Formats: sequence, C-alpha cells, structure tokens
Amino acid sequence: MEVAVVSGLSGAGRSTAAKCLEDLGWFVVDNLPPELIATMVELGAQARGAITKVAVVMDVRSRAFTDDLASVIKDLDARGYKPRVLFLEATDAVLVRRFEAVRRGHPMQGDGRLADGITAERKLLAPLREEADLVLDTSALSVHDLRAKIEDAFGSEASTQTRVTVLSFGYKYGLPMDSDLVMDVRFLPNPFWIPELREHTGLDGEVRNYVLSQEGAEEFLDRYHQLLRLIGAGYKREGKRYLTLAVGCTGGKHRSVAISEELAHRLSKEDGMAVKVVHRDLGRE
Repeated sequence: MEVAVVSGLSGAGRSTAAKCLEDLGWFVVDNLPPELIATMVELGAQARGAITKVAVVMDVRSRAFTDDLASVIKDLDARGYKPRVLFLEATDAVLVRRFEAVRRGHPMQGDGRLADGITAERKLLAPLREEADLVLDTSALSVHDLRAKIEDAFGSEASTQTRVTVLSFGYKYGLPMDSDLVMDVRFLPNPFWIPELREHTGLDGEVRNYVLSQEGAEEFLDRYHQLLRLIGAGYKREGKRYLTLAVGCTGGKHRSVAISEELAHRLSKEDGMAVKVVHRDLGRE
C-alpha cells in the first residue's frame, strides 16, 4: 500500500494535484479528518489489491490540523506505510491574485484582509512544510507544468502512458461522438464491390492485403503515423492521457477495420502509448 498526504497553502494547487493523482490511479480522499486517515488506509489495505495507492488531501478546514496530522503521519510510518507528504505553496502575490480571480475569500481570513489569512495559514503550516518529502512552489507553474511534476514524483510508467483507442466505424451509422480525431479512408477502393471479398471483413487477410496494397494506402499510413507522433507528444505535454482516433469508411466493415488494425499495430511500438482497437460497427451488415 502506497500512501501520500497532499497539503499546502490554499490556492497553491491542491485540487489540481488531487485530480492528477486520480488520473494516475490513486484513490483520493479530500479533507478527511486526520484521525480517520489511519482507518482509511487500513480499509484500503484490506481491499485485497483493489486499492493499492491512497492519497489524502488535507487543508486548514480541519481544525487542530497540524498537531493531529503530524501524529497520524508518525502512526502510519510506525505501521510500515511510510506516507509521502507533498506540500504545495506559492508566493503571497500569486496567491492574492488567484483568490481575486475567483472572487473567493481565504478560509483563514475571517474579518481581516486576504493577506492576513495567507500569513496565518503559512505560519500554521510551517511545521508540516518542514517535514514534507516534496515541496512544490507553484508560483510560476502552469496547470500542465504542475501535473508533469506530480506525474514524475508519483506516477508509474504504466500510469503516465497515453491510452490510445483506435476506433473503426461506418459513416452510414453516424460519427462517433467521443472521437478526438477522425480520418476518412473512403478514398481507398471498397472491397465490397469485389464479390470474393464482400462477405469478409478487414480482419481477414484477403481484405487486409487488398486494402493495404491500394495506391496511397501505405503513404497515408506512414504520414498519419508521423503526425500522430507529433500530436501524441503534444498531448502528453498538455497532460492529456486519453486519445480516441476514429477511422471511418462507408459501412465500417472492410477499409476502416483494416486500416485501424494496421495503425494500431504501428502505434503499439511507440514508447509511452498503450493502444487498443475497437470496431464499433463490425457485424452490423
């Protein structure tokens, strides 16, 4: 069982950190009272492998926060869980700007000024900051930069892969609503008009060989593959971990199936990509 505690100054990026950890496969609990953290971890440990990574997001909404949390961290360490503590902070000027942008008050502001709340919180959290395993100053970080740093610290190789779904479909059944990119392979000759191929599908060798041997098919695959390398690298930098590529022909039976299988085969050789193929309309004719 891996355990992480995420804390830090209000407005420094805890919500972004929590979402990122969820995307990395962590079970994330927000604002759990410190005295319940050990119970939560024990329940996760008893889940027989269903939960292997627990992250608890803590902030000053939990009163008596620092003393309780420090004791809980020591207790977890004594039980062998060795929690990692991530502390997020930013400069006062940046925090003020962020609060003003969303027009919200600081949780420790009370009747005072926004700056008073930030100062009080920084003082309250100083002991926890000193004990943190990783301190990230988000003042100059974009959301994508912060995600990248958290992925480096808490992600496994599998969890940081771009998950690509190559989806074949037939235009006559409508466009897939969840596709990020759509390519039309109706420029290739249709095997439907070849009597000996009509009843076969793009999964069969005869159809596959026919489709891939057509003029322009190989060049199209080569160039589109290169383009997807560029797009995939950009998506990874932007923190996008899921990509659906839709490949369409008339009925979703011959050309789109064959091209999807070949494209998925090529993409599966790329580092940092986990690829699966779905044939939406295969079998509808």
